[in-house]
Amino acid sequence: MNSLRTAVRQFSTMALTTTTCSPFTQAIVSSMRRLYPEALADKSFDNTGLLLEAPFEPTRRQKNSVLLAIDLTTAVADEAIKRQDSAVVAYHPIIFRGLKSITLDDTQQRSLLRLAQHGISVYSPHTAVDTVPGGMADWLCDVVTGSHQSSTAELKPSIKECSSKLYSAPTYPQPQSIPTTGSSSTSQQLPHTRSTIHPSPPASIPEGFESAGAGRLVTFNEAQPLTTLIDHIGRGVGLQAGIPIAIPQGRSIDDIRIRTVGMCPGSGSGVLLRGSDIPDLLFTGEMSHHEALAATERGSVVISLSHSNSERGYIRAVMQRKLQDELSQCWESDRQAALQAIKDTAKQGGATPSAVGEEVYEDASVEVSVSDADRDPYGIMIWRS
Repeated sequence: MNSLRTAVRQFSTMALTTTTCSPFTQAIVSSMRRLYPEALADKSFDNTGLLLEAPFEPTRRQKNSVLLAIDLTTAVADEAIKRQDSAVVAYHPIIFRGLKSITLDDTQQRSLLRLAQHGISVYSPHTAVDTVPGGMADWLCDVVTGSHQSSTAELKPSIKECSSKLYSAPTYPQPQSIPTTGSSSTSQQLPHTRSTIHPSPPASIPEGFESAGAGRLVTFNEAQPLTTLIDHIGRGVGLQAGIPIAIPQGRSIDDIRIRTVGMCPGSGSGVLLRGSDIPDLLFTGEMSHHEALAATERGSVVISLSHSNSERGYIRAVMQRKLQDELSQCWESDRQAALQAIKDTAKQGGATPSAVGEEVYEDASVEVSVSDADRDPYGIMIWRS
């Protein structure tokens, strides 16, 4: 609360700028850290947290809104600027390695500079979302076990026309067909148990997040037809036009039954292929040719969805609601404390509070949206024959 009191004092002295991001952005960061603790991220390679802290300019008011995306592309930056969001929560870190310069020549750096210019900060949770209980890996468990299915089962990907005589235009998963949490009864879930494949180091696990770790293993009470799980996956991630699948040679999809499923969002081979025993089905976003071949030679099936299609549905199905709830509580608490501090300062004969400062904290609105522009770079062109 000290940072809030500091901000209030700056407002009271009619300061035009501060050296911190906006109070609402601070609430966004606090909420994300509570939902997805940064201690759970894999710091051996990952770069998570507040990656761009845009200075707060009281004379230019951003909306009390945050835009969720998987990748911070130029199109997503344009969308956030047009919407006047306070922050973008981009799952993948746009800054991954050390920078020796920040210039307009690099497209990613240009997006960061433009966002900073417009007062928009960037937060990236990445592997903290993968490992947290109830996070992206558990969402994939829910997808494959059937608890996240579209209520419009008849919805099919449309084959779009293009100038090619042999192929359709690229098609992508349909965001509107991704069910949100609670849209279907969990009683429809196939009976199963689930466990963490590689638990996080105990010293890094905050209280309440004891099952954190990379990857999840689902073990069905009874072996399930592979075709049933494929249907669950298609509906759960938004009905892709095609699902890349690798099966052992000499096997038929209709005859394969699955007892164990290993899941890891993004690039999952480092998690799923460790050890001598691997699951019957490896469900991930990305696996190399040789890794998939090694898995099928060992009798397993591989389903890979293009890297971010194993991740994107989570922010629409789960993260949007969770952040809306957490941020609403956090912002209400912060702004009430700040307004009370302003009143206390006035009663004690302090400087008259800035009207701009009071306006910031009087705005109780909170909006969490999912980017319309965000999508995987790969689409699928369907052969017309």
